[in-house]
Amino acid sequence: MIDKICMFLTNKMRQEMPDIDDERAEIINYGLQNIIGEIPKFFIMLGIAYMLGAFKLSLITFLIMLPYRTFAGGFHLKTHIGCIICTSLMYIGPAVLSKYIILDGNIKIITIIMLWIFAMAMITLYAPADTENVPILRKSERKQKQILSYITVTIALIVAGIINNPIISNIIIIGYFIQTCTITRIAYKITKNKYGHEVYETTI
Repeated sequence: MIDKICMFLTNKMRQEMPDIDDERAEIINYGLQNIIGEIPKFFIMLGIAYMLGAFKLSLITFLIMLPYRTFAGGFHLKTHIGCIICTSLMYIGPAVLSKYIILDGNIKIITIIMLWIFAMAMITLYAPADTENVPILRKSERKQKQILSYITVTIALIVAGIINNPIISNIIIIGYFIQTCTITRIAYKITKNKYGHEVYETTI
């Protein structure tokens, strides 16, 4: 259903703007699928969170992770069912685990420092982690998103270190670890994704 709606909208855009070629139309169609497809996935995720008694914390997790996900990117699963499962795990997982994991004192500080080092290294190597359907090719845009990823992670982990709320602190730590993993080459290989900028660089 979503595929048909997106294809209809893409064709309408091509009628209004004849200069859109097949390649650009494919990118537009994929972008529409992501935008429209995210809406039901978001509500399904919140529904699952509600049933698990983690509605509020899952919503907080989503809002905390959204800036990092936006700037750093990450893999996308190719089916809607896969996306729903992955989205639920990414946002409900940290919300649930945050209530049971105890990180305090020196352990918390060491964990944050190690996560910061890991995130900085992965961002340097892979961010922004784009996909074949939505590549980020302009060097200026890639550099901007990479810098914003550095800033977002640094600020978030500082907040995690000083905030007097262990659950929110845990959500930041767990959520940012998971998001960092989604941009790595290993994660892309496991999910059969490819970095868009690498694909287009080899074909140009």
